[in-house]
Amino acid sequence: MDNTDVALTGPPVAGSEADTLLGALERNRRTFAWKCSGLDAAGLQRRHPPSTVTLGGLLKHLALVEDEYFTHRLHNRELGAPWDTVDWDATPDWEWQSAADDSPEQLLDLWSASVDRSRAAVAEALARGGIDQLARWKSTDGRSPSLRYILVDLIEEYARHTGHADLIRESIDGLTGEGEPQPS
Repeated sequence: MDNTDVALTGPPVAGSEADTLLGALERNRRTFAWKCSGLDAAGLQRRHPPSTVTLGGLLKHLALVEDEYFTHRLHNRELGAPWDTVDWDATPDWEWQSAADDSPEQLLDLWSASVDRSRAAVAEALARGGIDQLARWKSTDGRSPSLRYILVDLIEEYARHTGHADLIRESIDGLTGEGEPQPS
């Protein structure tokens, strides 16, 4: 599957299960990126009370989620920087708290690099065994999720957080909509 085409168009109307799930995930990623684009540091740190969630925090959180699910859980590989230096027991919400210290460029680059790693990890997994294969990571109860389950979980994660991003962005400059306008 060509991820470039999916990133531009979303899921196929009558494609394979893998193409449909990846298309839905890419559409959510694209919409989320649009909601976070073009803002300065103040915009990325703006809150929509009573919530403490910010677009910068969402960018860093979703970067962590991408790496956690597709690097660690799917392939059971150790996470790299910046995640590997965090004392998660002392600061379990580190990504949310530390986002205020990062520039818009740093946050967008971190998220974009995580998405790129995730795309490569999924392509590797699909080439190895398809959507039914189990992740190499095991939960504390010894079970491993399938790649299908991980993709569905990420689609849900993005859908929820894109809803948050939509409300925050509207409160900043009135930007609304379901998705970035398609390229012509």
